[in-house]
Amino acid sequence: MQANTSFQYRIRLADGFLNEARQDVTLQRWRSCVDNSQLCVENAAKAVLSLVGPVGRTHAPGQPLRLAIRNGLFIDQDANIVQQLADLTDLLGNDIHIQSDYGDESLQRTPWEIFNQSAAERALNMAEESNRLAHFLISS
Repeated sequence: MQANTSFQYRIRLADGFLNEARQDVTLQRWRSCVDNSQLCVENAAKAVLSLVGPVGRTHAPGQPLRLAIRNGLFIDQDANIVQQLADLTDLLGNDIHIQSDYGDESLQRTPWEIFNQSAAERALNMAEESNRLAHFLISS
């Protein structure tokens, strides 16, 4: 696939958030790592979405990615990669975005009480994978 300016912008965002998430693990900032990992996944997905059309304002790009697959906007081998990326956006989606910024009001838990080292490491792994998938799609 061929990159466009929107892809280039979004992938730079994803790369930046991934770099910050890595730094957060080193500094043991678990909440911040989850937050930056979520933003990496979101922007990697939006970068890929930008390859086939405009990107709307959403924290849940998985649905538009799946719609693009159903509409045949990605060739078969790319569609499998895009599906993996859409699945990652579900795992590290809007609910995580809200929890990592605001916590859980119903349980009176702050973001720092919700996210621990294990959660941060899982989120970082998903961010690494989503970023790798987005970069792979553009290089194939």
